[in-house]
Amino acid sequence: MKKIFAFLFALCCTAAPHAETLKMKNGDLITGSILSQTEYTLNLATSYGNITLNQREIEEILPDKHRLILKGGTQLVGVILDMDEFNLKLQTDDGSTVNVDMPQIVSIETYDYDRGEKAQQQIVEQQIERQQQQAAAQAQAAVRTETKQVEAAGGLSFDSDIDQVFDAKKATVVNGAVVTPSAAVQQAAPRPLTDEEAFLRNVKSGQVTQQEYASAAKEELSAKKPAKQEAKPAVKQKEKNFSKYFSVQAGAMPLDLKLSNSARPGFETEEGSADVGGTSVAVSSKFLWRVKESNLWLGPVLGVGNVPNNSFEDRDQAVLKANNDALNPPDGGTPKEEPYPDPTVKTSGQILTFGAAAHYYVNPESRFAFYLAVSAAYEMLKLNYRGEINSKEINSNGFAGSAGLGVETWVDDVMVGLEVRQVFAKRSDDLKDSSASNTVIQAQLSWKF
Repeated sequence: MKKIFAFLFALCCTAAPHAETLKMKNGDLITGSILSQTEYTLNLATSYGNITLNQREIEEILPDKHRLILKGGTQLVGVILDMDEFNLKLQTDDGSTVNVDMPQIVSIETYDYDRGEKAQQQIVEQQIERQQQQAAAQAQAAVRTETKQVEAAGGLSFDSDIDQVFDAKKATVVNGAVVTPSAAVQQAAPRPLTDEEAFLRNVKSGQVTQQEYASAAKEELSAKKPAKQEAKPAVKQKEKNFSKYFSVQAGAMPLDLKLSNSARPGFETEEGSADVGGTSVAVSSKFLWRVKESNLWLGPVLGVGNVPNNSFEDRDQAVLKANNDALNPPDGGTPKEEPYPDPTVKTSGQILTFGAAAHYYVNPESRFAFYLAVSAAYEMLKLNYRGEINSKEINSNGFAGSAGLGVETWVDDVMVGLEVRQVFAKRSDDLKDSSASNTVIQAQLSWKF
């Protein structure tokens, strides 16, 4: 008989030689047969169809386990280390080794990780239901035993629940009176506890080993313990996933512009240059590409700014003298009814730059990413000179460079940041007295894709 049982067990173990259980990093368990695998993927045949898994999502391939069902209902789960026709050696989940006599084993089956917890839960629920039924039966029997007898008409004595407790018996006449023997309720002998029921009641039955009790306790706790839901981490953008960058910037640039000529070319006054600058509104845009997989990004940049409105009095002495002579004729004649035109000059202008820009990120994976920003561009500045005596356009074109520092942070799918740069541009001609360095401060909205 033992040899037959060993043969059946060997046949059971070979029924699914390639069945494996994969534990995923998110806690899921998937059972199937491995068809093929590479360094990056694994093809698995399951009962629902073939699937392809990412090797990085697999935590481990669980070892083959078997479930032993013993006489009395006790179940053991573990890895079979050795087996012969008399004895089976099993290693449980807690690392202990259990020796089980073959005659005590009712059946052996491959352990299903997906259904193990549900099966254990079902066993516990069945045990609790049986205990409740036994307690209800004992309480009902006790009530029946304590029920008082009722004297009926005709001298018959019977229990109030006689039809459910015992069969009716014939009356006997004693000394002219009809009497009935008192009914006695015979309570069935209590059923012996199974090994699992004894364990739940903390009673040692003596039919299983201490290791088996430990294994059963561990399975019971695992069945009652709620599944731990792994918190999903916040989505973190990976720098290596992006190769293009686009940004829109807007800010201010204090512009220091000095106009050395007031009206006529080549004329300079003794009072110095006129201030035609101010705080300029600067808007720019960048489109950059990542250089291979480095922290360096390169691409074109386009910027537009304005020169604020200014006004000043023309300092050309000839213009001032002509105006004064019109109001106060030197020959003592009558002043003109209409004075010489007003010498006030008004200016405004625009700045256009286009060239190349570069970003070098110092800590691209951090919450706040800092980068070095540099650019080289061609700048075209046009100043509109508007006076009643003389009007013209003053141009100053040339190359400009900038260097500074920026910082960005992710907000959902976009980035917001701030950039500060120092712009260097040498002015020419009528604006040669202007400062060659100005500071630009810009807020920016950018995307990486």
